[in-house]
Amino acid sequence: MDRTVLFTDEKILKAPNGMLMLILNTLVIIAGILGFIAGIGLSETGNGLGVILLAVCALLSFIICPILYAGLKILKPNEALVLTLFGKYYGTLQGAGFYFVNPFVTAVNPTKPTATENAQRPKKRTETQEKSTDNASGKAVSLKVMTLNNERQKVNDKMGNPIEIGVVVIWRVVSAAKAVFNVDNYIEFLSIQADSSLRNIVRLYPYDIWDDDESADEMSLRGSSQEVARKLKEELQTKVEDAGLEIVETRITHLAYSPEIAAAMLQRQQASAIIDARKLIVEGAVGMVQMALNQLSENDIVNLDDERKAAMVSNLLVVLCGSKEAQPIVNSGSIY
Repeated sequence: MDRTVLFTDEKILKAPNGMLMLILNTLVIIAGILGFIAGIGLSETGNGLGVILLAVCALLSFIICPILYAGLKILKPNEALVLTLFGKYYGTLQGAGFYFVNPFVTAVNPTKPTATENAQRPKKRTETQEKSTDNASGKAVSLKVMTLNNERQKVNDKMGNPIEIGVVVIWRVVSAAKAVFNVDNYIEFLSIQADSSLRNIVRLYPYDIWDDDESADEMSLRGSSQEVARKLKEELQTKVEDAGLEIVETRITHLAYSPEIAAAMLQRQQASAIIDARKLIVEGAVGMVQMALNQLSENDIVNLDDERKAAMVSNLLVVLCGSKEAQPIVNSGSIY
């Protein structure tokens, strides 16, 4: 994008009260109609003043004053109107109220095309294009905080595993003039940049960390979702800065392996969980066996040689680490 051609200066208009102009304009029209009627009577008597009065009142009542009504603009809270005059930027009308501006200005909002532009566009439109309008009335640009919820994407993570991920972007327009003049459609522009930024961020992190060594401190998509969302917000903000948009927040709404590898990854997770559980069981069993041998020796209950100790350790480990209950065999004779 060539920064030398970007629109940078926004001018906030201080327009007069529209209600006052509405009343004055209406009174002038009524007075003009009355003067026109009076001029007709004077002109019939051959009075030249009547002809002049007739022409002035007709000009005011039927040509000039009706045109002035086009300059009346109504704005709701958190809305703005970007106005152009004969193709040049005129100013931005902002703030709730009833205003009067130059009647020849035109409001511009690329997300709300005219009926002619709609007819020229292809009939088949994507879901994102269907949502590419805000809820502001008329051609106004909404300054409210809005939500962009893009469809889920299939992206490869750092390890090359295909995953499905979806994000929601909370955003708002901070410069209506930049949003209108610097990009063709600021909502579609935001959607495309959100997809691009998401792919750039996801490929930097693995879906999950499997190793228990020092590399496990690395961030992952599943374990560090808030940090990943924050980095996504920062990158997306740099891309939409020139469009007059502010990224308030980004959130990961969906994260999962793609269906083609989901079953294999589930088996891997199950195997990892089983191994971790077995490690814990073995550590506990070894501690219990050591405690049993120490107590037998300290209390002088029975003196075992190394061979008998090994047999006892083996039996205890089988009982404690086995996945099924052990069936004991009672020895009624000597242990030797």
